[in-house]
Amino acid sequence: MKTYPFDPLIKHHLFIALGLAIWIFVFLYFTEPLDVNEFGDTEKLIYLPLYGLIGATCYMLSLSIQNLLYKKSNQVWYLRNEAIFIASFLIFSFVVVRTFYLYVIVYGESNPYTLSYYTTNIFFPSVVTILPIVVSGRYALGRYKTKRIEASKIEILGEGNYESLRLLFDDLICIQSSDNYVEISFLDTGNLKKQLIRNKLSVIATQFPDLIRTHRSYLIHPTHFQSWKTENGKLGLILTANIFVPISKTYATAVKTAIHPTTK
Repeated sequence: MKTYPFDPLIKHHLFIALGLAIWIFVFLYFTEPLDVNEFGDTEKLIYLPLYGLIGATCYMLSLSIQNLLYKKSNQVWYLRNEAIFIASFLIFSFVVVRTFYLYVIVYGESNPYTLSYYTTNIFFPSVVTILPIVVSGRYALGRYKTKRIEASKIEILGEGNYESLRLLFDDLICIQSSDNYVEISFLDTGNLKKQLIRNKLSVIATQFPDLIRTHRSYLIHPTHFQSWKTENGKLGLILTANIFVPISKTYATAVKTAIHPTTK
């Protein structure tokens, strides 16, 4: 499945909701579709902002569906998820706007627009004009977030010309020396992955001093510490994804000192 740029932070989507509210009001006020021109200036300033507020509110309430889709897909956003969210947002908006029209705008009048006429001549044309704001805003947020993430990634280089691994520093769990290679254990969208790169542990330890040496063959990221463990009389620790890392006597005191502040 194809992934799609996405920003899950609700507070960032407030900007889209605000832009949507303003655009709906401006569109209705200046284009005066259908019978909007029958409103007086005071009525326009009362009812048209309400349409904008309804659009923004529908968008924010629809984010609950977005959150469910995001969790269900293991925090990976696919093009399919985006299509489902947009469809859900439109359906929800139609129900709310139609209700507002019947029970606020034309309440008590004898001949409101029929459902089919309202759908084809009012709602769909409005969607064609307004939906690009939502789609482009969501895409821009997602692209910006992707660029920020890429800019904050570290790169672990290998000795070969095309050997490297880019990842977020906080996703790095540990690095184990393996002959002329190092095995890097890290998280990728919450899943444990491992990659071999030709390099020396000492070189990486110099490049990333925030990593802790627990053994001549191991470097760990201290924030992934889970618990202490003793196996066959030897001290070790458990990291994220239940990874066991031994601690040699040479590094035991330094590890305990470094790990202790990160524990709760």
